[in-house]
Amino acid sequence: MMADQAASTSSLEHVLARLALVESRVRRAVALRRTSDPDPDDAFRGLYLSEAAVDRLLAAGSSTLAPDQTEVEHLAGIEHTADTAEGSGRQLRLRRLQRNFGLEPLDVEVLLIALIPDVDPRFEQLYGYLNDDVTRRRASVGLALGLCGVPEASAAARSRFGADSPLVAGRLMVVDDQDRPLLSRALRVPDRVAAHLLGDDQPDPALADILAPLPPGVPVDGDGTLLRGLASEVGLLYLRERPGAGATALACAASRAAGRRPLVLDLRWLAGRADAADLVAVAVREARLTGSVLVGAPADSLVEHREVLRRLSSSPATVVLAGTVHWDPLWSATPPLLIDVPSPTAEQRSALWLECLDGQLAPELNPGAATAQFVLSPEQVAQAARSARLQAQVRGSPVTEMDLGHGARAQNTIGLARLARRIEPAVGWADLVLPEPTVAQLCEIAVRARHRSRVLDEWSMRPGGGRGRGVTALFAGDSGTGKTMSAEVIAADLDLDLYAVDLSGVIDKYVGETEKNLERIFTEAAGVNAVLLFDEADAIFGKRSEVRDAHDRYANIESAYLLQRMESFDGLAILATNLRANLDDALTRRLDLIVDFPLPDATLRRGLWDRCLGRLIPRDVGLDLDFCADAFELTGGNIRSAVVSAAYLAAKEDRSVGTADLVAGIYQEYRKLGRLTLEAEFGKYFPQLR
Repeated sequence: MMADQAASTSSLEHVLARLALVESRVRRAVALRRTSDPDPDDAFRGLYLSEAAVDRLLAAGSSTLAPDQTEVEHLAGIEHTADTAEGSGRQLRLRRLQRNFGLEPLDVEVLLIALIPDVDPRFEQLYGYLNDDVTRRRASVGLALGLCGVPEASAAARSRFGADSPLVAGRLMVVDDQDRPLLSRALRVPDRVAAHLLGDDQPDPALADILAPLPPGVPVDGDGTLLRGLASEVGLLYLRERPGAGATALACAASRAAGRRPLVLDLRWLAGRADAADLVAVAVREARLTGSVLVGAPADSLVEHREVLRRLSSSPATVVLAGTVHWDPLWSATPPLLIDVPSPTAEQRSALWLECLDGQLAPELNPGAATAQFVLSPEQVAQAARSARLQAQVRGSPVTEMDLGHGARAQNTIGLARLARRIEPAVGWADLVLPEPTVAQLCEIAVRARHRSRVLDEWSMRPGGGRGRGVTALFAGDSGTGKTMSAEVIAADLDLDLYAVDLSGVIDKYVGETEKNLERIFTEAAGVNAVLLFDEADAIFGKRSEVRDAHDRYANIESAYLLQRMESFDGLAILATNLRANLDDALTRRLDLIVDFPLPDATLRRGLWDRCLGRLIPRDVGLDLDFCADAFELTGGNIRSAVVSAAYLAAKEDRSVGTADLVAGIYQEYRKLGRLTLEAEFGKYFPQLR
């Protein structure tokens, strides 16, 4: 802290000493002006031109003010003191600015001349006097050149005020009054530049919307490529990350390790903004002022705004861009240092969770294992941990596994909710009534989702071919056999949300639109920790057919696209179908598991009747569930509907549910299904139904 304070003091003293030199030149210029002014006490000076003033203008020569010997010696002393301060490790802002922006000594002098009215308001009036116009209270180009002792006709000196000059292009100085001749244009230093030189480290307020907080620290890349790139002052680096890799956090950690401060931009807030180019220029200036590394992510959000990415990647600052897409050479004329960022290991994730939870964890709870099914970046882990701590704080107890799941799910974006129906899981394994082999396969899906990071990433069990890290399964069986409910149970076991894709919003009659709709769903699902359910999957994953006309050709293209996209999907997807035979054979190769849901036998139907009745519905003493299970071959969905109908009949008469009520519900289901109602099947209850 003391060292920082000393450096700040030395930096400010250096700036003020240089401004004192400007003041001495201004004093000399004012004195020289007064000696040649026939009426220096004229109250209307600067508001009109007298005959004497016109004669003086006609007789005047060069207005340059060459520095005298005293000023030269004073400047040498100031810079010697600055050399000593930098030699002791102190950062001098004016010198750093000069180096980072490539300024010439003349540029620095001009910048100080333009800056001094922002430090001392007296110079507004003095400049008005020297400009011979009380309304022009800033230094003009001609006045600045004169104070620097440079001829106004010097082409090299005049070029320092052009749009491509370091001062103007770097946004260190603004040349106003563009409709005036060059020499009479006013010079102004932006507030942020003035504040920085005086010791203020607060970023430009214009960046408030796009600046992102620094993510939690993670270990710097193992082979040190990123750190070496920053240390060797590589100007442009691109980090291509896998989901949850945390390239932004890695870039920030590497920047700090290289002794530089990271400045993080959330590029999502730049997309589509009319002032995006100006904001990029301001951000680049901020990075160059402070010597920071400009970290921008996600680059994916600006793929459709190539010009903004080009401005950012072609800037003079050190820029680290991060994204999941491949680098496009059109983004910059300068090739970047390309680095692939792998997903963090289980140990790294656990360490990050522990760091963010700050000791507020229930005993013997491993946060890494409890959240292995979630794909979260370090930034999302920090937010999820904060949310979990809030849940525990309100409850007055340590953070539990339920709190961790709640915090992780809170990081899901809402984009997928606009494209699919969100189902909050409300059932568990105990609610499933299925054959044991089917349940075992469902459990395997959950196991794969929990441990895919270790198997696929750490153990590299799915190399090459552009394959994703996703887990995909097919649920095949008749309607009502428990496919959707099983997907809900898996989502509940993994502590994930379930999103059911609405086919009405996906399938489109126009060529290519169905693929676009599905691409939007897959893209949004990649950023959401959820189970994606495609019900009636045969409608969009149907078999390719022989091409007889243009319609067949485009239908086959659609199916082929879907097959490829499923293979590269990184999430958890479940396809459900009543007609497995209608699915393309190539799809089954891309699936991790195929789960068949058979029609329940009498034993399973008995369990389904009992499960659907639940524990809250009052049951008649003579309720015969064995009869219902043996006599009627129904699926679980039909049984549930029959129970609901029976419950309404009992509620209407305010009594317990009896066998006759269940049979009446079954009768209604038969009629809906169009099945024959035979007396032999309904037995003694048949007369009551007619």
